Amino acid sequence: MKRIAIAFALLAVLSGAEQLTAQTLRYRLIDLGTLGGPNSTEGPQAPIVTDTGSVIGVADTSIPDPLCSSDCFISHAFRWKKGTLSDLGTIPGGSRSDAIWANRLGLIIGTSENGLIDPLVGVPEIQAVLWQKDGRIIDLGTLGGNDSSAFAINNHGQIVGGALNDIPDPFSFPGLATQARAFLWQNSVMQDLGTLGGPDAFATSINDRGQIAGISMTESTPNDTTGFPTFHPFLWENGRMLDLGSLGGTQAAPEGDGLEAQHALNNLGWVVGGSTLIGDATTHPFLWDGAKLLDLGTLGGTFGVARAINDAGDVAGAATTANDEAVHAFLWSKGKMIDLGTIDGDSCSLAHFMNASSQIVGSSFDCADFVELHGFVWQPGGQMIDLNAFVPPESDLTITDGETINDRGEIAGSGMLPNGDFHAILLVPCGSNPSDSDGCRDATAPVAVHNHNQVRRPTPHKSPTNPFMRKPFGNSMMRGNPLMKTLPGLTR
Repeated sequence: MKRIAIAFALLAVLSGAEQLTAQTLRYRLIDLGTLGGPNSTEGPQAPIVTDTGSVIGVADTSIPDPLCSSDCFISHAFRWKKGTLSDLGTIPGGSRSDAIWANRLGLIIGTSENGLIDPLVGVPEIQAVLWQKDGRIIDLGTLGGNDSSAFAINNHGQIVGGALNDIPDPFSFPGLATQARAFLWQNSVMQDLGTLGGPDAFATSINDRGQIAGISMTESTPNDTTGFPTFHPFLWENGRMLDLGSLGGTQAAPEGDGLEAQHALNNLGWVVGGSTLIGDATTHPFLWDGAKLLDLGTLGGTFGVARAINDAGDVAGAATTANDEAVHAFLWSKGKMIDLGTIDGDSCSLAHFMNASSQIVGSSFDCADFVELHGFVWQPGGQMIDLNAFVPPESDLTITDGETINDRGEIAGSGMLPNGDFHAILLVPCGSNPSDSDGCRDATAPVAVHNHNQVRRPTPHKSPTNPFMRKPFGNSMMRGNPLMKTLPGLTR
């Protein structure tokens, strides 16, 4: 993630009594460890806590990475369940794998190398994969090209993502040579969902009704403002791809550089993301409410994106403050955007995920040095809570990021060790009974302070990983966008 100085006055609309009531949170910290190497998380994929309390992600093995310049290890997808961290492995012949999402049935999707080199671009081929409950891995294939990636799975086992066909594409992204198309995989068949008129499309979300959200090129002609064809968000349903339009610009804010618009959707078929305005110089968060595209505005600045929506219609994202001096996490609810602020002493924050109760997790940091400092959780009626309040004194972890939160309030995130290594962590809510209090700390506990001034942040994999995650996805239109400078480099 990458970077941007201002302090935040706490939400004036909330009374002190309301804040106190909302802050009665107690959590137990679990360090999930690694697969034998130094790091888990902080690589190509953040840890995801599922609705059933297991965690998926990526961790280093003890195998040195021959394609990395220094101090890197082969990484594999993992699943943590009931205290056990399991290596999910790869497709036969492959070296690396990523776990990207999971459903309530215990099915996990992601990517794996297959051991082959893409002859068109000279890097390892990546395939979308499905891990069954028994750990068996299934290669989902492609649409005739050399790469694919699964991005989302619903609770019926339907999978969506992006896959290459074999048609040369002059607008292909770096690391790709042929057309990339949105796909739906079900009943062991990968279906090309088509496009809105251009050569490329990606599906990023699917709900339990089978509706699919993503982005697509609408034409094959580059725009004067971006040098890239127009991208619009879409909603696909019953064989039809609906163009959701734009906020006046030519680009649906893409994934990349840390703060990505994921074009998420809820079970009502509402879609959120980001779109440029006329001239493509600014980006605003949008909401498609099933009938029209709404501009959600910003926190006084000129940029913003939406990253999550729940079935209540609440939206989480991040936007710049006045004069684009900082970026803050926000909650948009019932027509009003609430600035979530930052952890005391920080100047910037980002929201990463929101659950059904509109609890939001993310990271808070100093705009000036662009390094994540404090993971946070925020809940309606309260203030931003530093996740390090839940770290026991005997632990030397500093939680730098809250990555995901499930509907039970369990939080997966990233914890930094004094030597600069990162471990995936899980925070589990504690019960109210004394017998449940072992290792628990509440939100009023003093926050442990560790001196990490001399540590390094691990460098993300220099070896080729997922080409769909490598892409700068229309980044020409993001030049000058302060949101695109705000986080240390983790693709989500």
